[in-house]
Amino acid sequence: MFPGKGYNEVKVGDSFSSGLTVTETHLVMAAGLFGDFNPLHVDEQHARGSRFGGRILHGPFTSALVSAPVGMFFHTTAIAYVEHCCHFKAPVRPGDTLTTTWTITDRKDKPKHGGGLVILTGVCRNQEGTVVAEADGKILVKNL
Repeated sequence: MFPGKGYNEVKVGDSFSSGLTVTETHLVMAAGLFGDFNPLHVDEQHARGSRFGGRILHGPFTSALVSAPVGMFFHTTAIAYVEHCCHFKAPVRPGDTLTTTWTITDRKDKPKHGGGLVILTGVCRNQEGTVVAEADGKILVKNL
């Protein structure tokens, strides 16, 4: 695995993206991991009659998929992902391919930590270009 970007290597306006196709396994694993067996997630017949028209992925799992590219971009340089806020805009279903693009919006030097705080905003779209989630995050990153 490649070393991630260091605090001293990124600037405001930099962006990065990552994609993933959500599978049936993601949905089933989320239900088991979270203990959330709401019929919107696990009962196709019930979910078809809902406003969503079918089963949807759990919000916390969607949020985790949205945040994952941050961890990978700062692989080995991240000290701590200190804040994450995700707003859900549209349902995510098995079979959807999600692409999340993160943009660095600010940097705060933290010399005591040998790096700084990187502030980001993210947008996640499905294969049709529909925004399914928007997020903000802050990650403490060391210099390389």
